Amino acid sequence: MPTIQKYRVVPSLPPELHELRDLTYNLYWTWDHDTQSLFHRIDPKLSESVRQNPVLLLGSIEQKRLEALAADEGFLAHLSRVADNLKKYLARRTWFKKNHGEDKPYQIAYFSMEYGLAKGLPIYSGGLGVLAADHLKSASDLGLPLVGVGLLYQQGYFNQYLAKDGWQQETYPKNDFYNMPLQLERAEDGSPLRIDLDFAQRNVTAQIWRVQVGGVPLYLLDTNLPENSDEDKVITNQLYGGDQEMRIKQEILLGIGGIRSLRLLGHRPEVCHMNEGHSAFMALERIRILMDEKGLSFNEALEATRGGNIFTSHTPVPAGIDKFDTHLVDRYLGPMYEKLKINQKHFHHLGGVDLNGSDGLFNMAIFAINMAGSCNGVSRLHGRVARKMWNYLWPDLPEHEVPIGHVTNGVHIRTWLSEDMAELYERYLGPAWYEDPVDQKLWRKIQPIPDEELWRAHTRSRSHLVTFARTRLQRQMRNSGASAAEIQQAAEVLNPEALTIGFARRFAQYKRAYLLFSDLNRLNRILNNKERPVQIILAGKAHPRDNIGKGIIRDIINIIRREEFRHNIVFIEDYDMEVAANLVHGVDIWLNTPRRPREASGTSGMKAAANGALNLSILDGWWEQAYRVNNGWCIGRGEEYADLEEQDRVESEMLYHLLEHDVIPLFFQNGGSGLPREWIHMMKNSIQHICPYFNTNRMVRTYFQNYYLPAVERWTRLTSEEMRLAKTLARWRDKVDRNWARVHILEVKSDIEGEVKVGDRLRISVLINIDGLKTEDVRVEVYYGQLDDRETVSYGRALAMTHEGEVSEKVHQYQTEVPCEDTGLHGFSIRIMPHHPELTHPHETGLVTWYTN
Repeated sequence: MPTIQKYRVVPSLPPELHELRDLTYNLYWTWDHDTQSLFHRIDPKLSESVRQNPVLLLGSIEQKRLEALAADEGFLAHLSRVADNLKKYLARRTWFKKNHGEDKPYQIAYFSMEYGLAKGLPIYSGGLGVLAADHLKSASDLGLPLVGVGLLYQQGYFNQYLAKDGWQQETYPKNDFYNMPLQLERAEDGSPLRIDLDFAQRNVTAQIWRVQVGGVPLYLLDTNLPENSDEDKVITNQLYGGDQEMRIKQEILLGIGGIRSLRLLGHRPEVCHMNEGHSAFMALERIRILMDEKGLSFNEALEATRGGNIFTSHTPVPAGIDKFDTHLVDRYLGPMYEKLKINQKHFHHLGGVDLNGSDGLFNMAIFAINMAGSCNGVSRLHGRVARKMWNYLWPDLPEHEVPIGHVTNGVHIRTWLSEDMAELYERYLGPAWYEDPVDQKLWRKIQPIPDEELWRAHTRSRSHLVTFARTRLQRQMRNSGASAAEIQQAAEVLNPEALTIGFARRFAQYKRAYLLFSDLNRLNRILNNKERPVQIILAGKAHPRDNIGKGIIRDIINIIRREEFRHNIVFIEDYDMEVAANLVHGVDIWLNTPRRPREASGTSGMKAAANGALNLSILDGWWEQAYRVNNGWCIGRGEEYADLEEQDRVESEMLYHLLEHDVIPLFFQNGGSGLPREWIHMMKNSIQHICPYFNTNRMVRTYFQNYYLPAVERWTRLTSEEMRLAKTLARWRDKVDRNWARVHILEVKSDIEGEVKVGDRLRISVLINIDGLKTEDVRVEVYYGQLDDRETVSYGRALAMTHEGEVSEKVHQYQTEVPCEDTGLHGFSIRIMPHHPELTHPHETGLVTWYTN
């Protein structure tokens, strides 16, 4: 074979168009309609065929067309305006600057396995990636000192098409990185910057690509390099592809490789945010660096780094968590044990291998929890589910005290808003709607918008959706070899005036896409009422190895092909960000039917709501927080069933009943004015209530104020003065671990004499033995509250007791008074916990000693 010399061909832009290059390589265009309009203007037909990728668009334009644009005064004026807007955006005084100063003395690194930034950058599979991308976009809007870290996949996630029998098929087209909006990070001599990792006694090299997301850089690692073996080139081949061995290699690259890449690029993040547990191995690299640079022990370095690590879980069931065989863990991470000066057993313990029910597997979520100072779920309900799911890690704590909080997800509204709705908001709310979208007073201005204008903007979006669906269906049919007559029929499906229901998500069984199809005769009557036409548009992929999900798609496709449904139900293949955007822009109802409490949050309904759609959903995930009687509909009242078939039957009946008696009548109730004014009123209520809270600007602010800033402060304290506090805290933990077994409660006295009255105060005193510890090492509490039917305190309150004196060297007396505020049967117990002012949470150690008689 001849030796191939590589060179890159780039567009030859006339000087007048040089600003186009900067615009294409900053993903600010993904949320700016004016920039998108500029790209479309370059070549309207071609811009539709390049997967919304402006870099590929410029590379595909004929030079003659570029020269013509350089002489087009109208285009140049448009280009100048858009370029100036980007410069102003990057130079503006942001929320962070206004509230936290002009300097950025620290940095936050955000790790995620996937990012759904744009259709033309297909390195995402679904909601997790889209959320991560929206997180970066809002971090840019707010001006946070944040960088993203991920992997750059050669094939990304799969493209979907359906066989003639409706069975999902997958293809894996290769990404051309040199025609995508990303650039290689290079050294001063122009050579690509690269990192090396030890993978099972062999070296693996990765290079670093950068995607610029407004003011936030996202660094993506790529192992498809000539110097790597064929086995290692494919580490970054597919997102969620391959076996468990491939998965652990990807997660080592993301975590350990991510930290090494940041340091090579000059970044030293104080805070590292793990978006799911995939990147948790980054904690090992942070520990190793501190051990090498500061001469710390493993435990000292763990204390220093733990407070700067944040773990966000999106998984409401244990089955959705990555777990690895310990032989695989030892094979790939064994060399780290020696560097970290810990043994195999110690490392396995950090991943929960020795816990009951672990099946001897290394659990990445448990490892992330052990490595993080703060953990959270992604909705209020998911926080409760996560505390219940992980309660066994804190077996001596009541469930509600498990140290896992929640930050409810949001969406980057500008990215997901239709152009028509964006113009309406601009006209009536002013630019503040995107500059400060959390301002509730601002969103009250939705109410005075004339009904006619809001309805007109929404119906235009519905018409665009119908046109888009018809075009995609025709393309699907051409690709499947359909006849000309069948393709022509596809151009006539759907009705721009019909009530349009959207359902689009991953086709996992628990999401229950089949619920709407459980009574086909009833569905037929609903959809084919000529006076009140209704239609359904669906989209979504099943995981390539999920045959149950594929079966659900196949069954729905075969229903759609029936004569009575083929005009008013459409399934759009290859669900991606373009399909999602068209759907949330144009539907009237966003349907969500998960099996509660399996939906951690969900965000698609938030996107639809911002565009004026109303949600019809199970009270799960985010909708459990957002639902009000005047902003949408709930299916059920949050019940959870032991009999899943009974649950499906009951909730499908509720769904049909809501459609027949509430949703459809309200949509077609126009009072002779031609406008469904009650429906429009509900649209306004939905927008006013949902938009100011369920957006990533509010979400990222919450992360910053409740998690990032405390983590920065903690990191600073722990690592200052030559790591003095980290060393002190490690010694304290060691002392507590060695002596805790001897801590116990000797005696409890109270002045209970039969009944007590509301307003009384119950005096309690205790004697405790804290052999080996000091009083400042412990916190003694009364845990009290109303008793449930099992005579246990549920959702009790804790009240610290006051140290009254030393009885002997080991024994101390504590006392307090408990207020009697409510009637009923109450109870109390006494507990002792380790206490140190630098613990991130009072229950961080998991050690609790309760009084037992």
